[in-house]
Amino acid sequence: MRRSIFGMLSRKSGGRKPGTPLNATVYVFISLVIVSFLLLMFSSRSLIFNVKNAGLSLFSGVRGGIHEISSFASRTVLSVRELSDLRKEHAELLKILERYEELERSNAEIYQENIRLREQLGFSQALRYRRIPAQISGRDPDNLYSAIVINKGSFAGVSNDMTVVAWQNGTQALVGKVIQTGAFESLIMPVYDINALVSSRFSVTRFEGIIEGQGNREAPLLMRFVPKRAREEINIGDIIISSGLGGVYPEGINIGRVGAVNVLEYETTLELEVIPMIDFSRLEYLFLVEPMTETENE
Repeated sequence: MRRSIFGMLSRKSGGRKPGTPLNATVYVFISLVIVSFLLLMFSSRSLIFNVKNAGLSLFSGVRGGIHEISSFASRTVLSVRELSDLRKEHAELLKILERYEELERSNAEIYQENIRLREQLGFSQALRYRRIPAQISGRDPDNLYSAIVINKGSFAGVSNDMTVVAWQNGTQALVGKVIQTGAFESLIMPVYDINALVSSRFSVTRFEGIIEGQGNREAPLLMRFVPKRAREEINIGDIIISSGLGGVYPEGINIGRVGAVNVLEYETTLELEVIPMIDFSRLEYLFLVEPMTETENE
């Protein structure tokens, strides 16, 4: 082999030049081969390493992306589940809050009703009449703006022409009288009915007159036939009470206060507007009364 290599070199170079040693040429050639081999090996390893690094980076990026996507999906699912749970909890809390609000309203209504019933009880104990408590249950459909239906009738001792009073805002006042009695319900004609007439007088000056209704609970009552000479002694706010004349209504029951005085030159009497002491729009509880006999008083 050595001879063939030397022959090839001799042929390519046209023969060995005089003065050049053969061993030196071989050494140089071998050195160049080794260096070339080393360079090729290192460059190939670097390429392999670069390919491996690139593949590793690529797969790492893909793996990282897949991990992020799966993490995002997991977080989304958990968030949706948590949102659903929060909505359920919110709905349950709203229901609980509604129940508490209903309880609060019920307690407030019961408290107010207890106050009203205590007032009625105190008033009932102070009356000097036989009394029957009742509650408004409706209005007469044939006389919607006037007649009042109550939940007590003859079975409870109610009879026609019984006086009806009420206690409101710390004051007792006249409501009207019973005009029709059933077994378990009765019909009341209030003082604001156009057919109602009540003998009345001033609580202080004692001038007398007749109270008439105008058929509307929002309109003032009218007090007619008051002597004109009473004009100087009448003041706005004076209290009007029942006089007891005629035997229909007991004496001394409050009716209302003077709201206005109408003086007509061609009339010999005065006409007064009287504001009822009872707010009929807020009326709920009533008492049917009649004077007690001496035996009952004992």
